[in-house]
Amino acid sequence: MDFIATVIAADGLSDEAVSAIADHVDCAAIQAYGFNWIDAGCAGDFGVNAHAHEGPRVRAAFEAAIADLGLPVDVIVQPEASRAKGLLIADMDSTMITVECIDELADYAGIKPQIAAITERAMRGELDFAAALTERVALLAGLSQDVIARCLAERVNLMPGARTLVQTMKARGARCVLVSGGFTHFADPVAAALGFDLAIANRLEIAGDTMTGRVHQPIVDSGTKLSTLNAQCVALGIDPAAALAVGDGANDIPMIAAAGLGIAYHAHPAAAQAADAAIRHGDLTTLLYAQGIPRAQWVM
Repeated sequence: MDFIATVIAADGLSDEAVSAIADHVDCAAIQAYGFNWIDAGCAGDFGVNAHAHEGPRVRAAFEAAIADLGLPVDVIVQPEASRAKGLLIADMDSTMITVECIDELADYAGIKPQIAAITERAMRGELDFAAALTERVALLAGLSQDVIARCLAERVNLMPGARTLVQTMKARGARCVLVSGGFTHFADPVAAALGFDLAIANRLEIAGDTMTGRVHQPIVDSGTKLSTLNAQCVALGIDPAAALAVGDGANDIPMIAAAGLGIAYHAHPAAAQAADAAIRHGDLTTLLYAQGIPRAQWVM
């Protein structure tokens, strides 16, 4: 089976670094051959011939080489045959945007450290997501709905490369779906700004102009993310191998594991361990390089 190992360095990748990576993986009994630049000095592909079950071993060899060499490089190893993706399923908070919205809402209530600590534990997989969400939302009871608009305007910034990723994949015929354990008040405008085809998120209960401290059921959780990926694949008539899923927390693990290419983006350890690749250095355009798409073909 042929694999592609894509190496990406936002700050530049030299021919010498490429050769050093090849030498290191060769020492690990991985035969990398035929390096080709996608964008010279930035990203390129090694071909690797290995058995289908050897993908994790190939990934480990490349990650070890990069770590040993001390290179700020991301590497994505995947089967060559299913490289182009027809579906993008993405998390929102700390993935498509730079913040956790519930933590920022909590800041307006003066309780950010308390809520952020629960968020961190939930994203690390130490707490049940639905229970942790219920607990955090309850602490926001009595907060004015006006704070949501302020938070959106003052705190929510798009992740670098997010719009280019979505727009480029859509231009190539892919469907793009945002599935968030956050809230529709943020997911809907973020999805519109980035160009997603669909947004799914939790709905805060509002009475008058005040948050009640409750969230409408059912809660969008890891099961929702996985079922959305599967339903979208069925609707599109594609195999999950043609799906790309990206997220950063433990509640993203089921969809990351089910997708043909599951990406942990600047993620918590549990998600990084479960993913096909962990992006630690680059922005979201790294996922375009993963599909072999050069910058000249990106939709900015």
